[in-house]
This record gives sequence, structure tokens and C-alpha cells, in this order.
Amino acid sequence: MSAEKAPLERMRLDKWLWAARFFKTRSLAVQAIDNGRVKLNGERAKPAREVRPGDRLELRVGEFDWTLTVRALAMLRGPAPVAQALYEEEADSRARRQQQVSDRKLAANPAAAIKGRPTKRDRRQIHRFTGACPRTGE
Repeated sequence: MSAEKAPLERMRLDKWLWAARFFKTRSLAVQAIDNGRVKLNGERAKPAREVRPGDRLELRVGEFDWTLTVRALAMLRGPAPVAQALYEEEADSRARRQQQVSDRKLAANPAAAIKGRPTKRDRRQIHRFTGACPRTGE
């Protein structure tokens, strides 16, 4: 007896977003949906809302806005090329994202490179620059 699986006709929105690699976990996909960052066919949706091929999705992931059409469904999260075959991004959406990327490269935020407290090396450079005594702070 061979039981062939029928092709998927619909699946949960949060599961599709996870399988298409827009979010690392389903819980992150659920948070994005609950926060209104995902619209299905122009309307806010719930995580359990069913997605079908041909549906239109608008989503915001980080700083980027995506407008895409669902092409296929997948139960498992596969490699990136398989995930990219699950959707088709609209041309204006792709152009908008590429423009955002180039804008970020041109106008890099200098504070983005600074993370956390200064290291020992950073403190020594600060003391050399300010002329302060490292032990007394004077």
C-alpha cells in the first residue's frame, strides 16, 4: 500500500512565513502577525488564518517592506532556494528594498558599530585622548 500525499491546498499563515524563511521561528512569525506587520490580501490577519497559492501578502521584516504573492506551500522549512520558490516578490517591492539597502550603505549610522561597554583597549585610548589618569580619573 502506497499512500501518496496530496499537494497542499492551504496552511496556517504563521507556518508558511516560517517555512518561507521570513522568520527564524514560528513564535516570531506569530508576534509579527499580532503586531500588525503582516497583511493577507490587504487585511490584517491572525496566525491561524489559512494561506493559499495566489494570495497576496504585505509584510514588514525589520526595516524592509515586502509585497509578494504566494506561489506554493511547504510543510517543512527547507533550504533558501526552496523557500524562495514559495513566493514571488513584486517588482516595485524588490526595487524599494534595494533602494533601502543602498541608502543604508551610503548613510551608515556611526553609532551602530558601538555595542555595550568600552573594552579595556577602548578605555586606554579614551584616557590617552582625554589625558585623564586611569587610576584616579583626574
